[in-house]
Amino acid sequence: MPGYEAAEPRLRCVLPFEATSEEVPLLRRAAVAQLDQWGMACAADEAELLVAELATNVIKHVGEGTSATLILERRDARLRVEVHDKSHAVPVLKAASCDEECGRGLHLLAALAADWGTVLTAAGKAVWCEITLDQGSACRRVERAAQTLETYQGASGPTLLAGAERTAGLEEAAIELIADLLHWSTARGHDPDDILDQAQMHYEAEGVAAW
Repeated sequence: MPGYEAAEPRLRCVLPFEATSEEVPLLRRAAVAQLDQWGMACAADEAELLVAELATNVIKHVGEGTSATLILERRDARLRVEVHDKSHAVPVLKAASCDEECGRGLHLLAALAADWGTVLTAAGKAVWCEITLDQGSACRRVERAAQTLETYQGASGPTLLAGAERTAGLEEAAIELIADLLHWSTARGHDPDDILDQAQMHYEAEGVAAW
């Protein structure tokens, strides 16, 4: 499943896919992996459900095997989940008593998303929804760490990795960054063990408690 990711200032990922029942689980996992790389694991559960619902709607209402595109985008304090397809038919939110064929599935979008809607495009339409990102301290720390690692890794040269290779690269960057910080603290007369102990105390007091 090919994808393209743009760097800051806007976090954006584009994932073309074929609307089939076999592809939906792969698309869900790809979305969760991308959010994890961005440090937005706190939004993964809701995003996974919304991605599955939007992709399934394409299968039901546009057609099995239809070419479509999932876009994930960070917009300020929200995550936007957007699916483009080639149909101009606009979904309508109807009474909850309706069956799924007349739009009952859209009630899930309305219940989970902070906002949602449909935009007609030259090629068809886009159905989008937005999730309000958890601003808890743990999520802020994870997101800040991910952004720091992206910058730190990029300082050693351009990186074009994706998926598992990219995750492994960020893990290696984390180890290198910690090692550099220990060298920095030693050069200034600090005990690196004390630095690690204090970091561990902060992690246990704030990070674990917040999760």
